[in-house]
Amino acid sequence: MSNYNNFSPFYDLFTYNVDYKKRAEYLMDIFADFDKKPTLLLDFACGTGNFSGQFAKMGIDVIGVDVSEGMLSQAQMKNSALEKPVMYLCQNGTELDLYGTVDGAVCCLDSLNHIVDYTDLKKTLSKISLFLEEGRLFVFDMNTPYKHKNILGNSSYRMKKKGVECLWSNRLLDDGVTVEITLDFTYKCGLFKKETVREQFCERAYTEQEIEQALTEVGLKLEAVYGENTTDAPGSKSQRNVYIARKVN
Repeated sequence: MSNYNNFSPFYDLFTYNVDYKKRAEYLMDIFADFDKKPTLLLDFACGTGNFSGQFAKMGIDVIGVDVSEGMLSQAQMKNSALEKPVMYLCQNGTELDLYGTVDGAVCCLDSLNHIVDYTDLKKTLSKISLFLEEGRLFVFDMNTPYKHKNILGNSSYRMKKKGVECLWSNRLLDDGVTVEITLDFTYKCGLFKKETVREQFCERAYTEQEIEQALTEVGLKLEAVYGENTTDAPGSKSQRNVYIARKVN
């Protein structure tokens, strides 16, 4: 699993089109429908803290956890603008330790797909379940096998934003569900000099059956599956699905 440290200075630049406020509100609507608004929320794989900040603005105490020191450094800089600062922890999901329980948990923007080993995915879900109060919700999204096979696949494209160019290259591995992603960022580092840094990682898509089995094994009951940003059941060509799971034991 990549530590995203080379990606972290450019992450916000190339995710400018994500409406974090709208997505955070959507997630809180799900909590309201299935449970209630959490008071202490785990934002697992929080990245640069864009979702964490939105939840904090809603009056929620937030613990943001990520494995990347670089991403958390970016997130920490945003805390000064918040009345209710986020607590950030640098931890791997398989070793998650919150020192107490939370009454809600989220994981956004297909972050769990970055865990390409099924055993590690189950260990991570087990840790999240361990620190989630009984009866409360874990809401997360994941890219689908359809997206990995038919959209990401073996594609590549270039993006340029504020003088930084990103060459994004995907390679579908032989298993048909894992995509190797290579990001090359080129930017100016002097009057006449440019530098390129690389970030490389993999994402694996899991079937709904694999996800439900993993949840069940760690004491989480799958309550519903939605298509992205909807309350409708996902279609066969859905690219990212939202899972609502409840801690039952």
